[in-house]
Amino acid sequence: MANAPETSNASLLDDRSFFGHPRGLSTLFLTEMWERFSYYGIRPLLVLFMSAALAEGGFGFPRAQASAIVGIYAASVYLASLPGGWVADRILGLRRAVLWGAVLITAGHLSIGLSSFAHSKVPFFLGLILIVMGTGLLKPNISATVGELYPEGGARRDAGFSVFYMGINTGAFLGQIITGILGERVGWGLGFGVAGVGMFLGLVTFWLRAPKTLGSIGTVVNVKDEGERSRAKLYLAIGLGLFALVVIAGAMGMIALDAQAIAKKMTVVLVSIAVLYFGYLFFAGGLTGNEKKRVAVIMALFVFAAIFWAAFEQAPTSLNLFARDFTNRDIGGWQMPATWFQSINSLFIIIMAPVFAAIWLRMGRTGRQLSSPSKFALGLLLAAVGFGLMLPAANAVVASNGVLKVAPWWLVASYFFQTCGELCLSPVGLSSMTKLSPKKYVGQMMGIWFLASSVGNVIAGLVGGNVDPNKLEQMPKVFSYTSIALVVSAVILGLLAIPIKRMMAEVPANEQ
Repeated sequence: MANAPETSNASLLDDRSFFGHPRGLSTLFLTEMWERFSYYGIRPLLVLFMSAALAEGGFGFPRAQASAIVGIYAASVYLASLPGGWVADRILGLRRAVLWGAVLITAGHLSIGLSSFAHSKVPFFLGLILIVMGTGLLKPNISATVGELYPEGGARRDAGFSVFYMGINTGAFLGQIITGILGERVGWGLGFGVAGVGMFLGLVTFWLRAPKTLGSIGTVVNVKDEGERSRAKLYLAIGLGLFALVVIAGAMGMIALDAQAIAKKMTVVLVSIAVLYFGYLFFAGGLTGNEKKRVAVIMALFVFAAIFWAAFEQAPTSLNLFARDFTNRDIGGWQMPATWFQSINSLFIIIMAPVFAAIWLRMGRTGRQLSSPSKFALGLLLAAVGFGLMLPAANAVVASNGVLKVAPWWLVASYFFQTCGELCLSPVGLSSMTKLSPKKYVGQMMGIWFLASSVGNVIAGLVGGNVDPNKLEQMPKVFSYTSIALVVSAVILGLLAIPIKRMMAEVPANEQ
């Protein structure tokens, strides 16, 4: 890629051939689509595979342990975005980080696929680790590259991220449909393997199309000199070496591993990382006064995003298990795979993303644009409605002592409101990070955004194991407590939206 001919960045940015957006967005759209095909393709299979009995080809883990592992894995995927952003900023640049991330993810999926055929846990967990490392490189940096396509910022950037988000969910929808039926009905290994093929297609797409459609965008490394870059490489080598020792010790049984205990400690560690990082930026990051105000807004969005994802990311655990155990999936004598319910969110995203993009553009043109905190508060409130709808369904199951299987429309309606909440929060959050981040920290701030997802995922993994036929009384509590937490958060953020907007009004427009 380093030797590929470069096209004028100005002409690339002015181009509007991809639904009114630069052609470079099409490359990033397709790459992320295939990466999400692979990630979401295996995600709902993981808890079902690990909790399946040995005779059914699974590992026979208790569902609480399996759910916690899924939470740790998903949390680690997003946590890896923080060092992944740092590696891009200091060593690789955005584009090379995306390419190497795709290579690692492809290798990880192949390793997981082989594990189900070999009936061995080592290649399975090695594959998860490779996917974590690869996604940490790819996920924050491809989003940061999208932001580079819109140096002017504004409503067009929000619309561009909404289109990009539609690509994410196209991949997620197709991945969960295809790998779901293959994994549940044909064989776990085939479902995992097809996900790996999808990521390979994404790798090839980016490798071939990036030089022509992105020019030199994403190739800059933000270091003062080569000495700083060399030190960064040394720190990376030391970190990878220490991590490799921990992995080897775990594989050899030298470290006792309890997924639930690890998940609880991980929550504390993740929150501590966020606190320390924001503290570093404020007191030692060399930021100007205006940059500190923007980072303060990012910090507020981070907190409420983490709360949202703690609810939303129960999809592959509590809601997935509810679909399998307590939902009527019979269609004319044919039983729909439980994992297909996971694709409902993605389908609604595909349908509704253009609608929300048009709404944001129209509000921007008429001068009635909602602030990012206001959109976040609306997202939290809509998600609360989604989880509130699950409460009557859960109570009906409990009243029947677990015999009743409720209509699928409960889950469909819940996912609809959760999806609307997601569209108010996630693409807007991505856009806000690129818009508010200090230039020299843009990759790392994208990592911080995904750290919020990391916190949410690990909490969701701990909660998810409570949907259990042997613990029926816990189900209504899961859904009611989740809904209440979302409502309270929405109210608090709604009250904070006005002072945040006033504070940002004091920052010059060319610095936002």
